[in-house]
Formats: sequence, structure tokens, C-alpha cells
Amino acid sequence: MSRLDFTPYRRSTVGFDHLFDLLENKVRQNAGDNYPPFNIERRGDEEYRITLAVAGFRPNDIDITAQQNLLTVHGRKRDDSPEGQMLHVGIANRGFERRFELADYVRVENADLADGLLTIDLVREVPEAMKPKKIAVNGQTTKLKAVGSGDGDQVDAA
Repeated sequence: MSRLDFTPYRRSTVGFDHLFDLLENKVRQNAGDNYPPFNIERRGDEEYRITLAVAGFRPNDIDITAQQNLLTVHGRKRDDSPEGQMLHVGIANRGFERRFELADYVRVENADLADGLLTIDLVREVPEAMKPKKIAVNGQTTKLKAVGSGDGDQVDAA
């Protein structure tokens, strides 16, 4: 079993204990079941896509639940049996539960099932109040020249 050592980072950071603990726990948990296989793709600065290979599942066999920072995909095994006698069963038709930890402000935008692939599109939307902003020192504002105004107008920057 591999172990991650975040000791050098723990010495120089404050408030990241939860993140380091989460990463260490994931390494321990990932030694188990890898069904169904999946990909995680970054599609832009704030867009992601999770693709799960769920051959044999129908849309009503799959439940997707997003709650706070956890995305859970649950597939129910169908009980319908084929008409003929099966000589080899190579396509898994078993239930599954796959969990994904989501960062703050990441939400599910869309989910689609086509050609045996379940795609879940995610987007990160940081609220305006949480975005970085310029802080005035001693209540003074800085004068900036407006971009594109050839007449030299001054604009206050907060």
C-alpha cells in the first residue's frame, strides 16, 4: 500500500489539513473496486466532464445525486434475463456506486447517456463575493487611466 507524505507541505501551510487528509484517505480507498471504469476530463478553465462506461444500463437504471461536495452515481442491476442460454457472460450487469469529491462551487450542469457512456458535465461557479478584489490601504483609492480613452480621463479604482 502506498502512502503519501505531506509533511513538508503541512509545515508551511495553514488550514489545508482537511485537503491533505482527504488525499491520504483516497489513496487508501482506491485499492478496491474499479467498476465501472471512468475518465475525468478538464474541458476549460472552469469546466469538467466525468465519463463512465456503463454498457447495458438504461437511463432509468442510473441515479445521480449531487449533495454539497459529493457526487454519487448509483447503477441498479436489472433482473431481466436473456431468452437463450448464456454460454459466456463478459458484459458486467452488476450494480455499482461511484463517488466523486467535488471542490467548492462545483455543480452538475448536465448528464447524458449515449452509446454505453454516461457523461456528467460539471462547472465551477465562484460567487462574486468569493472572487479576489483589490483592497485599498488606509482607505485611499488609486487613480488609474481608463483603457482606450485617448483624452486622459482618470478613473477611480477600488
